[in-house]
Amino acid sequence: MASTPPNPASPSDPELDDPLADPDIPLGVRVTRQGATGPAGQPGTIRVVALEGDKCHEIEGPTALAELPNLIGKPKASIWVDVIAPTPEQAREVGDALGLHELIVEDILEGNQRAKIEATDGVVHLVLFHLSYGEQVVASEADIVLGKGFLLTVHNSDWDPRTGHHLAGGLAPILKHGPDHLLWAIADDLIDGYFPFADRIGDAIDDVQDQVIRKATPDTVEQLFKLKRELIQVRRAISPVREVFNQLTNRDEALISADEIVYFRDIYDHVIRLTDELDNYRELASSTLDVYLTQVNNNLSVIMKRLTGVTVILAGVGAVAGIFGMSEAGAALNGGEANGFWLVTSIVLAIAVVAAVVLRRIDWI
Repeated sequence: MASTPPNPASPSDPELDDPLADPDIPLGVRVTRQGATGPAGQPGTIRVVALEGDKCHEIEGPTALAELPNLIGKPKASIWVDVIAPTPEQAREVGDALGLHELIVEDILEGNQRAKIEATDGVVHLVLFHLSYGEQVVASEADIVLGKGFLLTVHNSDWDPRTGHHLAGGLAPILKHGPDHLLWAIADDLIDGYFPFADRIGDAIDDVQDQVIRKATPDTVEQLFKLKRELIQVRRAISPVREVFNQLTNRDEALISADEIVYFRDIYDHVIRLTDELDNYRELASSTLDVYLTQVNNNLSVIMKRLTGVTVILAGVGAVAGIFGMSEAGAALNGGEANGFWLVTSIVLAIAVVAAVVLRRIDWI
């Protein structure tokens, strides 16, 4: 592989970016997954970009597929084959043109893979996921195959790798350092795209915690359960990526030059930080649920305490009223029924008021 330039400061580095740059990321919705192939009967797009000197030559459509075997056969080839939402037939044709093992093509067509890395017949096959944000969060599978002199990417139409910051300046500066450098550029953009979503989930958990502390309501706990479900689903798509780049940085792979390893280690560091954040958020969500249950129990204890205080007051009044109601208590202590009634009533009410004041001071009512 060609020599690699110093690693530039990534503008999408999570330490430099505003994590809330996209305020429209929805929360509390189910994260759905979709494969890289397109709808049945609708042909996808095949684009081939070949480096010729210091410039890139791009071919698209059936012509690109026809010329692909000749381009791959050139010495020191540096080619990017980008396949967007292909049909099964297109995927097989591209696989045959690149000489890929049938199992790789089968994995691409299956569209229900977990993030993984496999080395088969002299190529490296990676499965990663791109998160897109709309009315719901969609984790789209992206199959990436690194071979001698080429990089194949198969993905759905909701993601365009050319929009990433590494490729925004053109393909030639990336491709001239080899397909392995292009692999780093695409993978780095994918991983950096996870951080805004993780940070938004963290902010949402903080908001739910504040709501639980202020007032524990069923709506709050419902939102908390939605966040926990979302965390589980996103972590299911992201956590295997850690092992992918762990193997990529520690495995002796002839298709990746030694100079490129430091780039992939940088991605690995980002993935470690991301999975650690997701684990922390999951623990925060669980602890928030414990706080909610504690708040509910505390509120119940307060209610029972106040009911006990009211019962103490009413029980005393009821006891005295019962005694005098049944026996007249010596004609109301020989004061006559009318005057005695009001005398006893006043004494009972005074005692009730004193009890209420005492219970109020000790915060029982």
